[in-house]
Amino acid sequence: MISQVFSRNGALAKAIPGFQPRQPQTDMAEAVYQAITDNSQLVVEAGTGTGKTYAYLAPALLSGKKTIISTGSKNLQEQLFHRDLPLMTETLGYSGQVALLKGRANYLCPERLSRQMVESHDGHADPTLLSQLVKVRSWSSETKTGDLGECDDLAEDSPVIPSITSTNDNCLGKECPSYQDCFVVKARQRAMDADVVVVNHHLFLADLAIKETGFGELIPEAEVFVFDEAHQIPDIASQYFGQSLSSRQLQELAKDINIAYRTELRDTKQLEKVADRLYGAAADLRIVLGEPGFRGNWRDMVGSPAIARELVRLTDALELAEEVLKLSLGRCQLLDAAFERTIVFKARLARLCDTTIPGYSYWYECSKMHFTLNITPLSVAEKFREQIQIQVGAWIFTSATLAVEDDFSHFSHRLGLEPAKQFALPSPFDYSSQAILCVPRFLPEPNSPGLANTLIEMLTPVIEKNQGRCFFLCTSHHMVRSLSAGFRETLDLPVLAQGETSKQRLLAEFLELGNALLVATGAFWEGVDVRGQALSCVIIDKLPFTAPDDPLLKARIEDCRLRGGDAFSQVQIPDAVITLKQGVGRLIRDQSDHGALVICDNRLVSRQYGDTFLRSLPPIPRTRDLGNVSHFLAEINQDSKFDADASPTPEV
Repeated sequence: MISQVFSRNGALAKAIPGFQPRQPQTDMAEAVYQAITDNSQLVVEAGTGTGKTYAYLAPALLSGKKTIISTGSKNLQEQLFHRDLPLMTETLGYSGQVALLKGRANYLCPERLSRQMVESHDGHADPTLLSQLVKVRSWSSETKTGDLGECDDLAEDSPVIPSITSTNDNCLGKECPSYQDCFVVKARQRAMDADVVVVNHHLFLADLAIKETGFGELIPEAEVFVFDEAHQIPDIASQYFGQSLSSRQLQELAKDINIAYRTELRDTKQLEKVADRLYGAAADLRIVLGEPGFRGNWRDMVGSPAIARELVRLTDALELAEEVLKLSLGRCQLLDAAFERTIVFKARLARLCDTTIPGYSYWYECSKMHFTLNITPLSVAEKFREQIQIQVGAWIFTSATLAVEDDFSHFSHRLGLEPAKQFALPSPFDYSSQAILCVPRFLPEPNSPGLANTLIEMLTPVIEKNQGRCFFLCTSHHMVRSLSAGFRETLDLPVLAQGETSKQRLLAEFLELGNALLVATGAFWEGVDVRGQALSCVIIDKLPFTAPDDPLLKARIEDCRLRGGDAFSQVQIPDAVITLKQGVGRLIRDQSDHGALVICDNRLVSRQYGDTFLRSLPPIPRTRDLGNVSHFLAEINQDSKFDADASPTPEV
């Protein structure tokens, strides 16, 4: 039955113009169908171009079982729900119900919008934010879903969003006056009634870790669980099976206390003082934690006198809030919810300050305005395995990057999986003719002084020869800044840099310009799909080993050593291989794509472990001569005239 769907005269061939049967796609679809039939675990690495989305959608729909599909990001989630799933349901004549379910931070909270509108008219509101609130209120009377992504007048990074959406902490649950109009409740009900529900990893794992107050389980029970971009799950699971406390949470708590005072409890002046003290204590702790963009060892910081002093102040502020809020319980629902959060945050802060409990990594992270304190379990295998045992059914994990030299143990062990079957499917692309890989000669050692200047000098001719159309993927923000500044001095072409605007705007500008160099880090290593000659050169500054001072990595290394393992080969290399495979995957996205890959790290050819990386990559012809790269690019550019106006839209 499954093979017929993917055959030359099958349902997909009739529905999709130009569809060609691909044996790897059929093999994956049959393996997924068998896993669903047997209620077993399946792990599949499907190379770029395999067509894995259809390969799991078809058997899932044909099985007739309740299915949850989890993707790596909200953008991929929407692409699956709005593009791929409708095509498959129509093609297969599927009559079941489908639903899209996002995290509560994506849905408008009518109660919080109402409170913000009242608060914004006290004379202290930012006129820009007030204008956005008015637009959202107008939109709220028309929307059926409450999904803020559908509100065209609201930017995706608008600062007003946190104040008009709910969190696990501040949601009033069934006690909310607007409960009957709650878009989260309605979205969950649609998911409960649906036969196929599309979620994302963050939502799925948050639901496993925390049963949301007032709603029970946000994600309904199912018989089939499919995880696309599954390589992300171990790290995301670590976040949700741990604990954290952020200055943003504390300051949102302070803000809600202040709103309660200004709107309903004007006779309790002390609430304003409590809110100010709590807000200030969080801000002061952020200052003493140091520079933004830093991730450090929290266990080391707790002993610092300056940090200890601010922690005492923060604890005192939470204790004072608890005492004062207790006096007004029952008078205001917003304040009652704030009281419960205060108790939770106080206990969480106490747990964060006790760094003696083994089996966890204790770390902190700073942005420009905020900090987050974190406790992360070194292994989520036991907890994840427990969830699989509780929820009996088929569990299917797929991605283009799961294996290291065809070995899946690194991925499977981190999640405690025992798959009945695990295998890798080759990409259908002809890498021998479509691409070239260069590790240039005469490269300085990674992290050596002046590395950025050397790379700029070496690679400027290649980038110019290709007329831009290049991603330069870096392993640090510092390198992004150094390279973008240097290339702007040497190139006449446009140079775009991550961090100067949003990811979506950068991609749109890259395509619109048609001759740009885009210098970026983490966010652009995966989940970016630029097809055709719009992107024909990808340069990587060095092998993407996690920084050795990263506290979570250090804890995992120590844990591996305590178990008698070799941390470099069992932790560091597998992580770096999977990340590199993701970066390399940006280059060839279609059978008509051609391009050059340049990896600026001699360790690929000078160190024994370099073979592990090379054997894990697609079979791309290799060279050490950048002249060969320029020649290859000149040939493909001659064969394929670039038309910026006809460039495809990127899929993020």
